[in-house]
Amino acid sequence: MPRKFKSGEWVKVKRKLTSPKMQVIQYVPKKDSIFGLVDNDNYLECVWYKNGKRKSEVFHQNRLIKMIETSGLLKTFITNPKLSLT
Repeated sequence: MPRKFKSGEWVKVKRKLTSPKMQVIQYVPKKDSIFGLVDNDNYLECVWYKNGKRKSEVFHQNRLIKMIETSGLLKTFITNPKLSLT
């Protein structure tokens, strides 16, 4: 299965209204308990902040959706260039 997200993207858990907006850190390897195979392309480590404390958890990429807007230090501002004819 191809990777759906890149590091630094903002994501949220699907169908969960109270889930926090999280930032993708990296894909992490996860070992299957039954077959013992290592999966490198489906599990993401995500980080978010709650009450000033950093929280981190690993999610399967199919449980997440990409957020459009950004916030915090990574927010980008698009400015309109001023053109003058003189």
